[in-house]
Amino acid sequence: MKNVIVRLRDIEKIYGGKSVIDHLNLDVAQGEFLTLLGPSGCGKTTTLRMIGGFEETDGGQIFLEDEDVAGRAPNHRNVNTVFQSYALFPHMNVFDNVAFGLVEKKVPKAEIKKRVDEMIELVQLQGMEKRMPSQMSGGQKQRVAIARALVNRPKVLLLDEPLGALDLKLRKQMQYELKELQKKLQITFIYVTHDQEEALTMSDRIAVMNGGRIEQLGTPVEIYDHPKTKFVADFIGESNIFEAYIEEKKGHRISLVMESGKVELDAPEFDYDEMVYVCVRPENMKVSMEPVDGFTIRGTVMEHIFVGSIIKTIIELPNSQLIKMTNPPEDEIIPVGTNVYLHWLPGKAVVMHTREDRVYEIIEGAGNENEKEEQ
Repeated sequence: MKNVIVRLRDIEKIYGGKSVIDHLNLDVAQGEFLTLLGPSGCGKTTTLRMIGGFEETDGGQIFLEDEDVAGRAPNHRNVNTVFQSYALFPHMNVFDNVAFGLVEKKVPKAEIKKRVDEMIELVQLQGMEKRMPSQMSGGQKQRVAIARALVNRPKVLLLDEPLGALDLKLRKQMQYELKELQKKLQITFIYVTHDQEEALTMSDRIAVMNGGRIEQLGTPVEIYDHPKTKFVADFIGESNIFEAYIEEKKGHRISLVMESGKVELDAPEFDYDEMVYVCVRPENMKVSMEPVDGFTIRGTVMEHIFVGSIIKTIIELPNSQLIKMTNPPEDEIIPVGTNVYLHWLPGKAVVMHTREDRVYEIIEGAGNENEKEEQ
């Protein structure tokens, strides 16, 4: 990793006797675009606010450029924050909003003019210097808020769901603009969102949070293609998740028993007699009219959904689990009601550990039913 600019060590936050951030550790590199991603209540905004100094920690340390900033006010940390609400001064025009922090620091007027002009050009608001916030669109206001944060030349920019109030088309446009801006300036961005597509589009790395902890930290490709937990697999994109029991292991090869059938996979790190989850993305799911070696999963085609560039097919298994499969529109459409066999290409399934007794009971029950049928 490049030089670490933000370092969190055993960070804790407690509200009403309940731990909302649980011994969290995280290193953020100089010039990195890192996203804290997760559902509401997972602790991502609280973590961001502690880095910015808007919340005090109840344990652990926060280092900015190797300096412990515990107890320092937000204006005494070399970070700036952009909020979803923009927080612009309604009585000030664009120029004065952007210049506000420099004026407070008593920077010479000539320097203020130079730096504000640079920022306004950077966020493409030339000619709008005299416009008031009430005369601007949501996207323009967001650009003003970003310029105001960047004009102070922070080492780290914290962004708390800054695009959440924008419509879909503008949000996608601003995602691209923000990422390009970050690349150009090489400032460290720590970005909070619950939008998985936004995180995958913009980030160098993503920290997926759940219950005050980081479930997985990695690049967008790592997070999507190799989720380490069921939560990550379920939260990032669409997933088909099977509950399974490892019935046999021969070398790197394992035989899995599922409620809906049997599968053989290469998974050397897993043990015989272990309960696991098997995750397969819809685009990696395949069907055939005849069984494929290593698979005995059967299902019935229930529905086809046209989603622009893809056709989403829903297949129901005997246990009523619904499996999603996506294909290009030009592929042959299998008629609804057709019985099919499911399989996937080697290496396209991710096996994950679980020790849930509920999973064992389901699989064991299915195995007993199969034995009765054979008798």
